[in-house]
Amino acid sequence: MAIRLVTISYLLLCTCLNALSQTASRYDIVIDELFPDPSPSIGLPNAEFIELKNVSNTAYNMQGWKISNQNAIGIIKSNFILQPDSFVVICSSASADLYSVFGSTIGISGFPSLANDDGTISLISPEGITIHAVLYNKSFYQNDIKSDGGWSLEMIDTRNPCSYNNWKASIDNRGGTPATKNSVDAINTDQAAPSLLRTYTIDSITIRAIFDEPMDSVNASVVTNYQLDQNIGSPVSATPVAPLFNEVELKFPVKISANLIYQLTVNNITDCAGNMIGMMNTAKSGVPFVADTGDIVFNEILFNPKTNGYDYVELYNRSNKIIDMKQLLVANMNAAGSVTNKVPLSSQSILFFPGEYYVISENSQWVNQNYIVKSPEHLLELSSLPSLPDDHGNIVLFNYSGTEIDALEYDHNWQFPLIDNEEGVALERLDYNAPTQNKSNWSSAASTSGFGTPTYQNSQFKSGELAKSDVSINPKTFSPDNDGHEDFCFINYNMPAAGYVANITVYDAAGRPVRYLAKNAILGLNGNFRWDGLNDNQQILSVGIYIVFVEVYNPEGDTKRFKRPVVLAKKW
Repeated sequence: MAIRLVTISYLLLCTCLNALSQTASRYDIVIDELFPDPSPSIGLPNAEFIELKNVSNTAYNMQGWKISNQNAIGIIKSNFILQPDSFVVICSSASADLYSVFGSTIGISGFPSLANDDGTISLISPEGITIHAVLYNKSFYQNDIKSDGGWSLEMIDTRNPCSYNNWKASIDNRGGTPATKNSVDAINTDQAAPSLLRTYTIDSITIRAIFDEPMDSVNASVVTNYQLDQNIGSPVSATPVAPLFNEVELKFPVKISANLIYQLTVNNITDCAGNMIGMMNTAKSGVPFVADTGDIVFNEILFNPKTNGYDYVELYNRSNKIIDMKQLLVANMNAAGSVTNKVPLSSQSILFFPGEYYVISENSQWVNQNYIVKSPEHLLELSSLPSLPDDHGNIVLFNYSGTEIDALEYDHNWQFPLIDNEEGVALERLDYNAPTQNKSNWSSAASTSGFGTPTYQNSQFKSGELAKSDVSINPKTFSPDNDGHEDFCFINYNMPAAGYVANITVYDAAGRPVRYLAKNAILGLNGNFRWDGLNDNQQILSVGIYIVFVEVYNPEGDTKRFKRPVVLAKKW
C-alpha cells in the first residue's frame, strides 16, 4: 500500500513538474466562454467570468498566467493544473465561491472587467506569449434579446478559435455553461479565405495592414509576401501585432511620398485556420492630411427611418487629400450656436481616400439589410449619432482642431412633395460642388434605387451639364426564353434634373394596355426599368410589336411623354 501511495505521489509530482516546464503555443488553451453582461440574471450568478478550455494534449499549470482587457491585467496566483480537454472558470476573487459550485474555478484579484457591448480579452502565458485573444461585440450573440444581458457568449467550435463567426449566445436554461461543455458546441470549421480590409499609416516608413481575422504569425512575418507599388517594393520587416494578430506592421526601406496614393498587395499568407488569402488581397495606402473646410461634405442623410430603424449619414471626400477618420467628429449645433452631442467618427485610424463614400450609423447591419449597400466595409457603426429629428435638424462635421468641415441644416419639406410616406426616404445631395445649405441641391432618393444609396453615388447625382431628357429601348427586339441572350427589354431614361416621376405602360399593337411597369416611380437622373415580356397576370405574351409608353412629370407641372416600339420575338 505504501509503495502504491509513493507511486501515485511520484506520478502527480511528475505531472506537476511537466506542466510547469511546458511552454504553451498559441491556441493550446482557448477562451471559449464569456459572460460580460450578467444582468438581469437568468440563472447564473450576477458576476462576470471567462472560461478556459485546454484543447491541447498537454497539461498546464495556470499559475502565473494573465488575463488582460487591454487596460488592466489580472494574474492567476493559484497552483492549478488544467488537464487536456478540461475547463476552468476565471472570475474575481469575490465571485469564486459563486462559480465553484459549477466546477473548477479560479478567483483572481483585479479580474479585468468585460465591456458589455464590445471589448477585447486576452490570455497570456507566463512567458509573455498571447495564447488566445477574443475581440467580441454584441453581434456575436446572434440574438437581439439575449444580447441585452443574462446570457453568456459561447464558442461553437473550440478547434476554430480565431474565427469571428464562431460565437453564439448560450442556449442553456441557466444562461451559460461555466466549467462544462458549451451548450452550442458543434463543428464549425473555417474555410473562408482571409481578406485585407485596409491600411493606415504610422509614419513616413511604417504602414499597418488590417485583415478581417487573425492571421498565422509565421507566414505573416515573411517580408516578400507584401508589395507596395510606386517602386517601393517589399518592406524590410513585417511584424504581426498582438493580441489579435489581425494587423501586421510593415516598415519600408524608403519614405512614402505625401503626394501619392499607393496600393499594397499581399500574397501567400494564411489565417490561423490555414486558409490562404485570395482575391481580396489589395488595399490603398498613403499619408493622411488634416481635413479642411469643404474637403468632406454631407452627401446623403436618412433622418426619418422606418419604424424600429436607424438614422444614417453619408460623407463624401471631394478633395484630393487622404484624410484620417480618427481626426473627425460630428455634432449638433444648438439655437445659441454652441456645439452639442459631439461624437468621434472612429477610435482607430481609417483612411478616407478621395472620391470615397463613408456612412455612419448606430446599426450598420440594419442599413445593410434595408438598402442596397455596395461597399459594406464603408459602413461605420457608432455607439450614438448626434440628434437627427424627423422634421427639422442639423449636423456639423469638425476636425479635432475645431475647424468646421461642413454643416447641414435640413428640413423634411426638402423631400419630394408627391411622396406619401417620408419614412425610410433618404435626402441626397445633387452636386458635390454646390453649397450644402441650399434646398435646391437636395432631393429625395429615387424609388428605383430603394430610396437610399448608402456607400455609393447618389441616384440624384448631377455632374456637369444637364443631359436632355430621353427614353430609349434596348434591345429593340428581345426574346424572353431564359437562354441568357436578350431575355429582357430595358427602358433606359435620362432626366434633365432631379424630381421627375414616371408612369410606364406597355400596350399591344391594338392599343390595349398589357403591363403597368411603373406607377408614380420617383426617378434618379438616369436609370432603367426592365420588362420581362409578361403581362400583369405574369403570363407570357404572344410575339409581336408592342409600344412602351413613358410619361414623366415633376411637381412644377413639366410633363414629357415618350412612345418607344419594341418587338417581342421567339426563337423557332
